[in-house]
Amino acid sequence: MPQQAKSPVIVLVRPQLGENIGKVARAMLNFGLTELRMVEPRDGWPNPSAGPAAAGADIVLDQAQIFGSTAEAVADCTTIFATTVRKRGDSKPVVTPEQAAGQIIAESGRSAILFGREASGLDTQDVAMARAILTVPINPEFGSLNLAQAVILCAYEWSKTQSLKQPTLEEVLPAAEQAELDGLIGHLEAMLEPKGYFLPPSRSDATRRTLRNVLTRPGWNHLEVRTLRGVLSSLSRRDRT
Repeated sequence: MPQQAKSPVIVLVRPQLGENIGKVARAMLNFGLTELRMVEPRDGWPNPSAGPAAAGADIVLDQAQIFGSTAEAVADCTTIFATTVRKRGDSKPVVTPEQAAGQIIAESGRSAILFGREASGLDTQDVAMARAILTVPINPEFGSLNLAQAVILCAYEWSKTQSLKQPTLEEVLPAAEQAELDGLIGHLEAMLEPKGYFLPPSRSDATRRTLRNVLTRPGWNHLEVRTLRGVLSSLSRRDRT
């Protein structure tokens, strides 16, 4: 996947579990990010547990860079965000993932988002390098996000600034042609007619219009119309003995 010119770098500072690194890679690639940097991963790199957890996001893992310090990992970046809960006395501005995405777009240089180790988050020295603290409103009685969840919140907000396609939109079939819909309505009317559904005659036209409105409203695609006609055909056949 080609990297967007201003896409932020995701920096994992002293990550602990290979599975979590893999899940981060998966979250990144889902939302168009591919540049992963890691500072002193606890279990070394490469980690055999990362690949299966990445579920196919191998490009992120294969290109991941390893650094000996956070300063080295962000040396080429001009805008750095530290994901952490704001601590009392900290004078850094606090932004949401959405606000951070806007600032990243506005900057001409490289941007990085720092994520700390699973057990304890970022050290004070790591946070000190950041321009701003990046955080989200969260339940004060249970503020426990795992690493991949934290990354996906930021990656999603970044993706909203890009031209990523909604996958489900490509899977939606076009609406059925009018002739197909008319065939379904005619099929149903032919089954209802001998049952007296359109009686009395004085209400027949109104009943037919109502039936047509009901069947037209959903915007069936051609496979759905075909399925419904199959259902009607099955109902019109004699029961199997």
